Amino acid sequence: MKSRALLLLVLPVGVLLSGCGATPTRESFKLRPQVEDAYGYTHAIRVGHRISVSGAVSMDESGMPTAVGDLEQQMRNCYADLRAVLEHFGCTFEDVVAENIFTTDMAGLLKVSEYRREIYGGRFPAGTWLEVKGLALPEFMIEIELEVHCNGRSPAKRAE
Repeated sequence: MKSRALLLLVLPVGVLLSGCGATPTRESFKLRPQVEDAYGYTHAIRVGHRISVSGAVSMDESGMPTAVGDLEQQMRNCYADLRAVLEHFGCTFEDVVAENIFTTDMAGLLKVSEYRREIYGGRFPAGTWLEVKGLALPEFMIEIELEVHCNGRSPAKRAE
């Protein structure tokens, strides 16, 4: 009886330890390092096959808003930045599983949202659209964040 009790105590520890192996590495990517460091965020983080992409806004390399007052162009600029992030990880918009859009002008977004068909080819991810009072800077009219599941190669492996 004693040996059985001991065995029952050892098995759970063994089960717990068997799950410990190589922890997936965390890889960060900064699209605009100086801007991201100044505001305290990282544009994307990959752990295993999952990539979380911070909201993209329409800005230049110094963090200044671009396409001020033009929602459609701001949206196009956001997707251009998001494409660069996806390409860094060896992924495409086909790998996007969730897309959340924040806008200060939902009526305007509904008018220009057809552009998303060019991005996703009609195979849209899950997601939410929210109208908000404001974004990080008053000139920003749209912000788009992504969740991605991708088996793409890391940049180090692509270089080989």
